Amino acid sequence: MTRQGCCSVPAQDALDILDRLEGLSKVIAPEIMEQALLETGRDKQRACRLSHRVMLWVVLAMGLLTHLPIRQVFKHARRRRAGEKTPSRSNLCEARQRLGVEPVRRVFDLVVRPLATPQTPGAFYKGLRPMGIDGTVQDVPDTPANAERFGRSSGGRGDGAFPQVRKVSLVELGTHVEVAMAIGGWHDSEQKLVSQLWDKIPADALLIEDRGFFSYEHWKKLHLRVKLLVRVKNNMILKPIQRLPDGSYLAKIYPSSYARDKDRDGILVRVIEYTLDDPQRTGDGEKHLLLTNLFDHETYPALELACQYHERWEEELVFDEQKTHQDPRRPGKPAQLRSQTPEGVEQELYALSLGHFVVRALMLEAAKQENLDVDRLSFTGCLRILQARLPECDSSTPMSLDQWYRLLLEEMVQERIEPRRNRVNPRVIKRKMSKWLKKRPEHRHRPPLKKTFVETVVIT
Repeated sequence: MTRQGCCSVPAQDALDILDRLEGLSKVIAPEIMEQALLETGRDKQRACRLSHRVMLWVVLAMGLLTHLPIRQVFKHARRRRAGEKTPSRSNLCEARQRLGVEPVRRVFDLVVRPLATPQTPGAFYKGLRPMGIDGTVQDVPDTPANAERFGRSSGGRGDGAFPQVRKVSLVELGTHVEVAMAIGGWHDSEQKLVSQLWDKIPADALLIEDRGFFSYEHWKKLHLRVKLLVRVKNNMILKPIQRLPDGSYLAKIYPSSYARDKDRDGILVRVIEYTLDDPQRTGDGEKHLLLTNLFDHETYPALELACQYHERWEEELVFDEQKTHQDPRRPGKPAQLRSQTPEGVEQELYALSLGHFVVRALMLEAAKQENLDVDRLSFTGCLRILQARLPECDSSTPMSLDQWYRLLLEEMVQERIEPRRNRVNPRVIKRKMSKWLKKRPEHRHRPPLKKTFVETVVIT
């Protein structure tokens, strides 16, 4: 007799077991999953119903079916069979831990890539592929292991409520594809993590960065092989060498003030300085400084580059898609991620990014059907369509799978949104403080009570 809650699923090929996930093979080929398992040493395993092959697909499904706990993800991924019991939550969690983060990371490396071509509407600027680098932080469950690995913010009111993981991402701005990411803790600065992404930058990229990422060493390592458009702080000393007709000018950057005084180790850059004259806009009257190694002012006018820099905000929309729409906070999930261990957090981040890539790849294919800019499609609408239609996939024949895929794209292309309005939002929050006392270290992991409630009542 099978004990309550244990797995009675037969041992066979992963997609035969998780037969409602077959549609994902249109974006992530099963051969890629096998390659990832082979390269990370997870291909050889004793007979197990929840094998690494099965769990790799389950973890991928968790990145798409974020509203479901792991046991319900398994149910959603497999058609019901008579007399079959679903694995218990503990069995699935243990199998997920055995899988580890390496195979999921390897799938990410093998699958995720820039998707735009020069013919993709809105994805290229004069032969260059706009790419952005930026960072975000996410709350993780308040466990001792997560707190030790990632740390938590601290300030005048004490330590933050949750440990926080920091992620720095390289994004293809025209398609919203998160091409690469570096993961660290709260105390790992973005400047420290960003160097892990440099080898992932395509040769045809126009790399756009905010002022927090600039450094002389950063520029020195990248400027000969990557086209750069980077904002710098307003107090940076830049002495004009030559004024250009479009209002920009040439100057040099130096590793130190001493090197500047001696004119040693200077690197020539083009400087674009501008401001805004609309009081309704954030940054009105503030000086903006951009550095670039695009020196041809006729091909790349200053005004165009200033406008191109603001495409960097597309990366903020990627973080919004992931944190607000794909996997939002909700009852039963007070932190932004749900994994109780650091390795689980990393595995979850890669699974979420893979899920985001699947949706974005399908959206791009749908937009191609009508030569449409993919920005005109709703990410949330397309995500919900995939979640709804994935269980309907009939993969009994290649023809039926292709028909499902065609109908899926036809439905996604209907999720159109209006062109973006001319608008701006102030960077403010509605609720700044709380009337409740702040949670302190002494409030965490309190020992169990020694008395029942009735034993504590004293009638006076």
